[in-house]
Amino acid sequence: MAEAESGMRERRFYDSPLPAGERAGLRSEPGEGLTRRGKTPEHLLTRAKQMRHEPTPQEEALWERLRAKRLDGWKFHHQSPLGPFIPDFSCPKAKLIIELDGSQHSEREGYDADRTAFLEHQGYRVLRFWNCDIDQNLDGVLMLIREALSAPLPAREAGLPSPLQGEG
Repeated sequence: MAEAESGMRERRFYDSPLPAGERAGLRSEPGEGLTRRGKTPEHLLTRAKQMRHEPTPQEEALWERLRAKRLDGWKFHHQSPLGPFIPDFSCPKAKLIIELDGSQHSEREGYDADRTAFLEHQGYRVLRFWNCDIDQNLDGVLMLIREALSAPLPAREAGLPSPLQGEG
């Protein structure tokens, strides 16, 4: 009888679904706390969405060349949260981040250094380009991105070989 009641309780739990996008134990007020995935804070997702809808002209120009696997079949994300940061462009499979820096970044060197250190600790390589590089030499920027995509991934810890290099 106890088993039947237990099964009945489970069925009732599953028969009454949570509101769209919610999981048990992760409910929060709209705009606060964790998202349905339980990983990225809602305010970070909102900010990333806003940034995607208000790109700089340089971001638009580079995104036009990176989106939809247009650069040699590599999948890139634009303004997608990674930890507490929102990189301009990321290619998770190649563990590559591309940041476009305007003149405001010359005043934020410490912040950018901390951000780069965090991303590198996550196993990503970070390429930084000035906006003027995109304006004046987009093909050269794309060439450097291609080189980074074809380079072996760095080892995560000192002394460990890159998995792409193989053994011995």
